[in-house]
Amino acid sequence: MRAAAARYGTAGSLVLTALVAAPAGTASGAPPSPEAHGTAVAAQRAATAGIRWGTCPEAESLPPSVRCGTVAVPLDYAHPDGKRIKLTVSRTKATKKTADKAVPRQGALVFNPGGPGASGTYFPLVGVLPEWKRIAAAYDLVGYAPRGVGRSAPLSCQDPKKFGKAPTQAPTHPDASYKKERIAQAKSYARGCAARNPGLRHYTSLNNARDLEVLRAALGEKKLTFMGASYGTYFGALYATLFPSHVRRMVFDSAVNPDPRQIWYANNLDQSAAFEHRWADFRAWVAKHDKTYHLGGTPDEVLRSYEKVRAELAHKPAGGTVGPGQLQAAFLRAGYYDDYWPRRASALSAYLKGDPKPLVEQAAPEPRAAAEEENGSAVYTAVECNDASWPTDFATWDRDNSRLARVAPFETWDNAWMNLPCAYWQAPRQQPLDVRTSPGTLPPTLILAAERDAATPYEGARELHHRLADSVLVTEEGAGTHGIAGGPNACINKHLDAYLLDGRVPVRRAACAPHKEPKPSTGVRASELPRER
Repeated sequence: MRAAAARYGTAGSLVLTALVAAPAGTASGAPPSPEAHGTAVAAQRAATAGIRWGTCPEAESLPPSVRCGTVAVPLDYAHPDGKRIKLTVSRTKATKKTADKAVPRQGALVFNPGGPGASGTYFPLVGVLPEWKRIAAAYDLVGYAPRGVGRSAPLSCQDPKKFGKAPTQAPTHPDASYKKERIAQAKSYARGCAARNPGLRHYTSLNNARDLEVLRAALGEKKLTFMGASYGTYFGALYATLFPSHVRRMVFDSAVNPDPRQIWYANNLDQSAAFEHRWADFRAWVAKHDKTYHLGGTPDEVLRSYEKVRAELAHKPAGGTVGPGQLQAAFLRAGYYDDYWPRRASALSAYLKGDPKPLVEQAAPEPRAAAEEENGSAVYTAVECNDASWPTDFATWDRDNSRLARVAPFETWDNAWMNLPCAYWQAPRQQPLDVRTSPGTLPPTLILAAERDAATPYEGARELHHRLADSVLVTEEGAGTHGIAGGPNACINKHLDAYLLDGRVPVRRAACAPHKEPKPSTGVRASELPRER
């Protein structure tokens, strides 16, 4: 999951904008909601002010080729004249040329990488990659840090030093004592979020969608061209429902299931089930390359090797900081991206041969990243807890996760603990918006999904396709990478280019063969492997 300003010249245009911004389903002639009116007011102000681009703050770690600015948005859209917060925005201008021809500028392409809690300010850097050069020629590449993230009115729920505590345990079948400990931690975390963040209840997916509308206006774009990945697809879909007449083109990469009944408790259970399948894919790949890794010739044998490492780390953490919790987190990332597979398998193999250094390099917490990671966790928790109702009785969590862990132990309880603060959340909850558009309401939109994606299971892409009329679903069959736009699959990138550059889409659905599996490697230092996301 980072132009010249348009102007609204009359009071009449302000009223018109407010009506356009009203949520779908509002009765004809009914006054706009306070939030819809506030969004229109904020968008008008942003269009007038524009964005003053300059050198990016040092904290963003961006080169001089990327310019940065800020956009002011209301903390509470129902009160647009109240407190405002500033979102950090980054941009590179369209290059207007490719290797073979000049290209006309098509406007700004705004990107969000997901989360909740991830910053997209790095996005303008992708323009130098071969897969993105044609898009970078036609579009200004715009990234931003959503509310709460990074320098955009950041949230924090606890001391980062406590957040990054290591080593930790991570039992797949926790006993009553461990559950009691984690309940206490969840309650403490929820209290910390409320105490440290007076405006906590305003960090929601609906407000992220409204912020996107204000950003569109600040960029001087009459209509929005947007690409969201993972969680970015959810509030992108909210935007499409709230502001359909302001959509130019939208790409939904690795889509969240937007069914209100799924937000967010059920989606997390589905995610845990899907990660078990992806964990099996990884073990099957390692077994296929047993001559390289010597971890076992079957997926079950590979699992036994992993569990042996896990048991040893429970008694003697590697490097003093890598326990079962850190091991699980490192291998969870391999469930997102298969280009991690050689790295993870090499580390596991080396550890069992007596060399823990590769595992420590890959799994040990990075103290310098503690504040950023705590901030991301705080935003994730705030948004998901605020967005919808959650079970408030731990007995429900215990029943559902104990049942699921019998067949999907890899991520189930770790995922539950991450979300458990929502059971004790003190801010008021919202009712999720019913994402749905009618034929002709939106221009064609493009949904990209990998069939075995674990972070956002494929059913979510099908559900979004069903709910957004005139959308097109492109599937990478048999693959499980999370976030596939601009990746190694040329077929996916061909559809992405055709849509963003020419507005062309397949008829309803299309399929791409999977990208090639990673090649096995061993004895490679972490510094020589691709940088982890």
